[in-house]
Amino acid sequence: MSSITLKAVEKWFGDIQVIKGVDLEIEEGEFIIFVGPSGCGKSTLLRMIAGLEETSRGQVLIGDRDATAEPPYKRGLAMVFQSYALYPHMSVRDNVGFPLKSAGLPAAEIAAKVDEAAQVLKLEAYLDRRPKDLSGGQRQRVAIGRSIVRDPTAFLFDEPLSNLDAALRVEMRYEIAKLHQSLASTMIYVTHDQVEAMTLADRIVVLDAGQIVQVGTPRELYESPANLFVAQFIGSPQMNIIAADAAHNLTPHEQASSAGIRPEHIALIDGGDGHLQGEVDVIEYLGADTFVLVDCGAAGKVTARVIGDTHLRPGDAATMMFDEARVHWFDAEGHVV
Repeated sequence: MSSITLKAVEKWFGDIQVIKGVDLEIEEGEFIIFVGPSGCGKSTLLRMIAGLEETSRGQVLIGDRDATAEPPYKRGLAMVFQSYALYPHMSVRDNVGFPLKSAGLPAAEIAAKVDEAAQVLKLEAYLDRRPKDLSGGQRQRVAIGRSIVRDPTAFLFDEPLSNLDAALRVEMRYEIAKLHQSLASTMIYVTHDQVEAMTLADRIVVLDAGQIVQVGTPRELYESPANLFVAQFIGSPQMNIIAADAAHNLTPHEQASSAGIRPEHIALIDGGDGHLQGEVDVIEYLGADTFVLVDCGAAGKVTARVIGDTHLRPGDAATMMFDEARVHWFDAEGHVV
């Protein structure tokens, strides 16, 4: 294990700059997740750490060692990709042990390390099977096992669950969380799925247009977003944004251009003025929760979260009351005020 530090790293493809002076310190044993919209540079930044993309400017430090110019095989990192990249003609045992065999380790040592990785990942019963006989989640565990046997300095994950169905994603999230607990290894993980980010990360790095917008724990990003971009990116459904003076009986911050309120911080009440009134447009019933989308005219469409079901139906009048302590205020540039 080791810490990883990025110092003013940049990536240029010709005249196009895709990573714009990123500074980041990742502590030893920390689980860091990169999130952001498509094209924000999160996978490029991960590949720069791995050495799969050249760093145009700046430094990549692994521990106290400057690894900026080192090839991937010298960095001591293990990368798990979106595709499993398993050898179809090999057994699970041979796939997991292949990196060690390529390195020339003795057969007995390879067998011991493969057995240890299989135990961690609960693959003991599948060691003699081939990849075609495994489920998607089992194949991804084999790919992770191939990384574990190398005893890497850190694990790098590039959207490893995106090929799995919803049920397997939940299962593999649990497996990866348990893996981090058992190995206590440094892990850097790229995803576009904020549920993965919120449930797995010690800290989340939010990127936009090749720059870090905010770094913090899941709770910090959710409760105290640095700006309008983070406020709307983190959270599903996303935070409601209305004009600062659109809500009745709500005094806007003097510098605010807009107000933000999350769906779970809005109550639907019977009677009274409330903060906003409108007409129910769509009901999204999810069992444990119901999302009520209300057309508030000039204020736009606002989503409220109801625990369980609601008596409201499309076309009904709806009155909304905000939790005023949970309102976020933003200026015209989208900064928190």
